[in-house]
Amino acid sequence: MSVVGIGGVFFRANDPETLQTWYDKHLGVVVDYASPWVPQPGPTLFMPFKRDTDYFPADKQWMINFRVTVLDKLLSTLRDQGVEVITNPEWDSPETGRFARIYDPEGNPIELWEPPAD
Repeated sequence: MSVVGIGGVFFRANDPETLQTWYDKHLGVVVDYASPWVPQPGPTLFMPFKRDTDYFPADKQWMINFRVTVLDKLLSTLRDQGVEVITNPEWDSPETGRFARIYDPEGNPIELWEPPAD
């Protein structure tokens, strides 16, 4: 018996409908049971962090990481849409790829990850 993938990411929201619309508009993640979002094949990390990590806000129990292509284009689009984008050269490396951070309207951290080219 083994796990073959992540079936969903579920979390509480103050306004689920508004949040669903935001994820669809800004990230293209459509939340719909009738036609679920099907991500492209690729690596997925499942990684607990130490309780005192400073990698994401201390008041949040989780952070979702979306694998993306053409990170610069997505960041430009997000900025044009009024989404604050945070980058840090220390997060990037040739071995792991490039990263950026945004927050949804309820303050949940979202990491955008462009893996290194094969």
